[in-house]
Amino acid sequence: MTSGFLSALGGRIAERWLAALALPGLLFLSAVTTAMVLGHEHWSDLERLRTWLDTLAGSPASRSAGTVVLVAAGVLAGAAVAGAAAQSLGTGLELLWCAEPHGPVLRYLADRRSRRWRAADATFRAALVAGGRARIEGADDADRLADIAERRYADRDRIGAVPPRHPFGMGDRLAAPGQRLWRAHRLDLAAAWPHLWLLASDGTRAELQAARLRLTASARLCAWGAGYLVLALWWWPAALAGVVAVASGVRRGRAAAEAFAELTEALADLHVRDVATALGIEHEGVDDRVLGERLTQLLRKEKRAA
Repeated sequence: MTSGFLSALGGRIAERWLAALALPGLLFLSAVTTAMVLGHEHWSDLERLRTWLDTLAGSPASRSAGTVVLVAAGVLAGAAVAGAAAQSLGTGLELLWCAEPHGPVLRYLADRRSRRWRAADATFRAALVAGGRARIEGADDADRLADIAERRYADRDRIGAVPPRHPFGMGDRLAAPGQRLWRAHRLDLAAAWPHLWLLASDGTRAELQAARLRLTASARLCAWGAGYLVLALWWWPAALAGVVAVASGVRRGRAAAEAFAELTEALADLHVRDVATALGIEHEGVDDRVLGERLTQLLRKEKRAA
């Protein structure tokens, strides 16, 4: 039974390694080889690439089993190294997406997003007032002004649902549940999170983990895209793959951050009273804000004592 479990676990690890690192690494190595053989001058010369492959296959070394094994091992090792590099770069990118505005560059980016949001908010409020006035007065263009106000709201919401505090939108989105729970219930989400996680059902945990993994995969996709953009210095068609990968990674990252934030906030809304029950805090007839303050005081004391 133990050997069967270990075999299944090893199979899953190998499958994940193959999907996450080896296959993208092999594809990248293929692109590197193509770039080195063709370059900018012969970027679309497939005949040149085929001739190079035929020459390589016809060399005496290719008939040696030992050479073939060494080359295959080298290719797999190169793919693994490329995959590990992309994974490390993706981790750094993920941390950057969620970074606090420390340092002059990140502070500048956060201030820039804040200025853009305030300008968009002022434009939205002006459009909202104009639409409301037109509707009260019964003007013919009231519906048109209402549509303009909706578009201005969407413009502001694309920058951020709340006033930005982070250099990048994903950082604000991931921080939004904690801010909202603090404003609405005076609940410290960071202090309550371990207790909420332990009380969550397996299905809820699986949904949260899936959203978190999608965010990591999105950052790794952007890292692969950066690698192809660098490769475009030698073979310009690689830039097309790089731009598509980076754009897709950013788009998927935003969707994953949105899903993770919504699930986090929903988990807190559904189980905050369960946490109170587990900790022995009376909550029947207690206002949510008062309950949140009690939980925050208790959990913060537990953390300090620990």
